[in-house]
Amino acid sequence: MNNNRRPANDDFQTRRQFLRDTALATAGLAVGVQALASADTPAKALNHNPDMEYRRLGRTGLMISAVCLGGHWKRIDTVVSTAGGIDGPDFRKNRRDVVSRCIERGINYIDACTGSEVLVYSRALEGRRDQMHLGFSWFEEEMRNDNFRRAEKLLATLDKGMREARLDYVDLWRVTMHEQSGQHAPPEVDEMMKALETAKKQGKARFTGFSSHDRPHIKSMIETYPSVVDVVVTPYTAKSKILPTDSVFGAIRQHDVGMFGIKPFASNSLFKGSSSPNDPSASEDDRRARLALRNILCNPAVTAPIPGMISIQQVDNAADAVKERRQLDTAERAELEQAAKEMWARLPADYQWLKDWEYV
Repeated sequence: MNNNRRPANDDFQTRRQFLRDTALATAGLAVGVQALASADTPAKALNHNPDMEYRRLGRTGLMISAVCLGGHWKRIDTVVSTAGGIDGPDFRKNRRDVVSRCIERGINYIDACTGSEVLVYSRALEGRRDQMHLGFSWFEEEMRNDNFRRAEKLLATLDKGMREARLDYVDLWRVTMHEQSGQHAPPEVDEMMKALETAKKQGKARFTGFSSHDRPHIKSMIETYPSVVDVVVTPYTAKSKILPTDSVFGAIRQHDVGMFGIKPFASNSLFKGSSSPNDPSASEDDRRARLALRNILCNPAVTAPIPGMISIQQVDNAADAVKERRQLDTAERAELEQAAKEMWARLPADYQWLKDWEYV
């Protein structure tokens, strides 16, 4: 038994060393890419709007809007009828209208991380696929499912998802890992990286990365697989701050990795109201959202927060936040700090782990 396992582990270790050596062979790339950053201009951004800010998505070179559209549509039943589920006419119209307003406001990336999200947003992009960068994850059949932790299984998931969504390619395949991705044994991670490399070589995914809620493991994976990890997707809330030492952002900057911040509003715990347009707290909640987005964007290593937006009005509010003064003044900072305290107090039991993301 041990004799059968040992060569496999040696192979995996050799693979990790190979990836490190490959990165060393291109050690000058990071410096060169940083120099190129100043040469990139917003005019190169897909779906460019002069009122939107664009940030470089690490070494991918893509210019991404400073706020993007997250895949989730929580509380959508407060805005439209969800009868019929994702095939209901009101729901489908809502998603297409939201995507249309994103395009109008210069937002140019959608992050879809479930099978239903991939299908819904692919439909919403029919006839205009070239107007949005699309992130893909079909998490139900990726690393969180112990039946899909081999490269061939993960690649089959990508093929299936692209086929069902009628996609010729995805801009970013970002495999969803366990929230605590350190649960994955090194051989499983190697298999995931092999699948990502293969998809990129086959032209199915332009760029690759992963989603995780495990800071030490994110840092380790960036450092171990620098030629594969183009982008990470991880929490960054209204209350998050950079760790003074040993921050994950050290590895992100060193290896020129793009980052999308999920849960900017802590799964809507930042807000007092229901997200209904007629809610008495709607105006205050809109202001809280703008304060949070402005604060998050003060960290230049975050490419963009990706809130899940359920209405045209929420799209406008997020885009307006980018146009406002970036740095919060003393009064605004105190206001956001109070809102963030209330946010922590409102976190549901299954989101208490977000408190571990106050320092990143």
